[in-house]
Amino acid sequence: MQRDWPRRDFLKAASLATLSSLAASPIRPVLAADEIDRMKRAAKADSVIILWMGGGMAHAETFDPKRLTPFTTGMKAQDVASTFSAVPTVVDGIRFSEGLEKIGKVMDRGTLIRTAISADLGAILHSRHQYHWHTGYEPPVNVAAPHLGAWLSYALGSLNPAVPAYIDIGQRLEGNGEAEEIKAFQTGGVLGTEFGPFRIANPADASSTVRPPAGMTLARFQNRAKGYKRLVDASPIAQHASDYQRESLLRSLENADRLLNSDASKAFDLSLEPSKSYDIYNTGRFGLGCLLARRLIEVGARCAEVTTEYIPFFNWDTHDNGHTRLVDLKRQIDAPIAQLVLDLEERGMLDRTLIVLASEFSRSVLIEGKSDRLVPGQVDQPNVLATLAHYGHHRHFTGAGSVLLFGGGVKRGFAYGETSDESPFGTIKNPVTVTDLHATIYHQLGLSPKFGVMTEERPFYVTKDGIGKPLQALIS
Repeated sequence: MQRDWPRRDFLKAASLATLSSLAASPIRPVLAADEIDRMKRAAKADSVIILWMGGGMAHAETFDPKRLTPFTTGMKAQDVASTFSAVPTVVDGIRFSEGLEKIGKVMDRGTLIRTAISADLGAILHSRHQYHWHTGYEPPVNVAAPHLGAWLSYALGSLNPAVPAYIDIGQRLEGNGEAEEIKAFQTGGVLGTEFGPFRIANPADASSTVRPPAGMTLARFQNRAKGYKRLVDASPIAQHASDYQRESLLRSLENADRLLNSDASKAFDLSLEPSKSYDIYNTGRFGLGCLLARRLIEVGARCAEVTTEYIPFFNWDTHDNGHTRLVDLKRQIDAPIAQLVLDLEERGMLDRTLIVLASEFSRSVLIEGKSDRLVPGQVDQPNVLATLAHYGHHRHFTGAGSVLLFGGGVKRGFAYGETSDESPFGTIKNPVTVTDLHATIYHQLGLSPKFGVMTEERPFYVTKDGIGKPLQALIS
């Protein structure tokens, strides 16, 4: 649905966007061109799809189930382990939580990380942990840290000049209590506007993002675009910006115009998908987002992130009714994720497309933070469960979490790390940090953890301080 913004709101938003994109200083690559070329030639993947379980996905209720403890009125919270049965996957020794059977049937194509730990950032705040996961940097940061997709866009570009390299699917920002915080980690940051995300809030209406607004002719739309370019180039903000950042913003506008006039724009139209395929993905916004991501990767996008959508107290942000809410959440993700893997495999693209499923942290029944690094409780969880609403994992847990990887040169049918069988089911073997997970993703796509840019006369890397180490145990 197109929004009819009042002129004042539009100018305010445009001015803020322009200011943020032009404020950064000029940049240049840290590594020499020949070293960058060597890395790219060694890449095991061409593109990445991030499946973001925004809000905090409980590992013991999804991909690392523990013993089932059925609900009874008056049961002790400390006795709760998993509230769903563990079901087998196609891989011996790997079991998933009930409701994820379809993903379990394709687990022989991927790797399960059981021990993804989150950073200690003080009080648990979704926006801070989401920023850290997506950029690799713990806020606050002196430099505007780019999203992982923005780095790939800058370093590798799109596989098709007409298609945005980095596309964000499914996150609405209006009416969200943390809209500004979400936008902070989705940008191109210091790299410039042209490397930021092409946003598609509603995948079912994606086709509207690549055509003029309803009632506006293409000619009128193009005249407006030309006028906006003149406004940007002549604005007082632009006069104080670096040539690089000003040109980056103008190139982003040219890229949008190129897409509008390209045959690749048909990939945004889900009505062109055969009904048999469409129906499998049609479990909601996230499912259709997976379908859209597949179609966009097929026509040359480099990075597509699909989110279940982070909205405070909704979706995976399960502050109550953890068990009952997960029944529907699993229904939304199970079939689409499995079908995404199968579709890419059928098209011969899975080996060169890395799928990453992750969340900002996990959840526990009673622990807030880590067992040895507790933070103030932010969820009222009674010690004795009086109603079904209390049954589930409602507190923020950073001591372990599940990440799924498919394709892109990772091992098949493999599990990494070990968590305790006793509450709160923390990491006991092979912890995986965000820094090293990012290093692994970048490595598969042909980038060193030390790849970066010089900005304000100092280096800024894709992994914090350039110290990330690819997890060789995961790589086939």
